[in-house]
Amino acid sequence: MPFVRIDTLRAGPERLAALGRAVHDALVETIGIPPDDRFQVLVDHDGASSTLRYDDYLGVHRDDGIAYVAITLRSGRSPARKQALYRRIAELAHAYAGTEPRNVFVVLTENGPADWSLGEGRAQYLGPAEP
Repeated sequence: MPFVRIDTLRAGPERLAALGRAVHDALVETIGIPPDDRFQVLVDHDGASSTLRYDDYLGVHRDDGIAYVAITLRSGRSPARKQALYRRIAELAHAYAGTEPRNVFVVLTENGPADWSLGEGRAQYLGPAEP
């Protein structure tokens, strides 16, 4: 049950949608989330009233093609699976949206079953609600 937020700078609706598709497909392929488990917030900043900041940290040269991808998901994936996810997101972002892999910035935030309410005021991953 990942929750994804993607922020871009002047990407436009088609490229932003393509990035959302790339991240979702990578999640399905590498960590086995169900295909209908898609919860995303896609935000394109105009560079005037809202923008993104970046530098060349760790020798990676980024530019205005940057895409910040924040994924919140339940804990439990190995470092190898996370690496596979990062790699596949970068590959698909390039294939679907033309985003250079150097511009794909991904951060994962993990949590537990009690940290999710999928509606109806319940924590569905904890099982039936107590009376």
